[in-house]
Amino acid sequence: MKILIITADRCDDSELFYPYYRLAEEGWSVSIASFAKTKISAKYHFEIEADMSVDEVKEGEYDALLLPGGMAPEKLRQNARVLDIVRAFNDAKKPVAAICHGQQILISSKILKGRKATCYPGIKDDLVNAGAIYFNEKVVVDENLVTSRRPEDLPYFMKAFIDMIKG
Repeated sequence: MKILIITADRCDDSELFYPYYRLAEEGWSVSIASFAKTKISAKYHFEIEADMSVDEVKEGEYDALLLPGGMAPEKLRQNARVLDIVRAFNDAKKPVAAICHGQQILISSKILKGRKATCYPGIKDDLVNAGAIYFNEKVVVDENLVTSRRPEDLPYFMKAFIDMIKG
């Protein structure tokens, strides 16, 4: 399996590294895409190298997509290529997972109308205004979509996402 994570500077450390290592533990190849192939500085103090820019992503080469939260989604949601990638994964019914503020990218991708989802409480109104059906739960699964609220939900989020990938 090949998993794509899209993130940028000021992402939430735990929402990037917990999934990254958990997916690697499954024996899967995990690639990180950002605005450029460069070092990403997470919100608190960790750093990781992006494998590629979002312009280099070939969606058909990946089996699933993960969008960490933090402050990065606010910038990523303004990038047309990022939104195209999210829509391509969703249209192909490939697993798409977003946690915390990662749902801002889903909102801007316009894939949430009529979908069940959750998010960080501070963007609940944005999620609802995008047409999503909001649930205040640790993890919400709707077809190919997995969403969670915050770092404390990571164990439930990753279990649901990995289960979905495994089919």
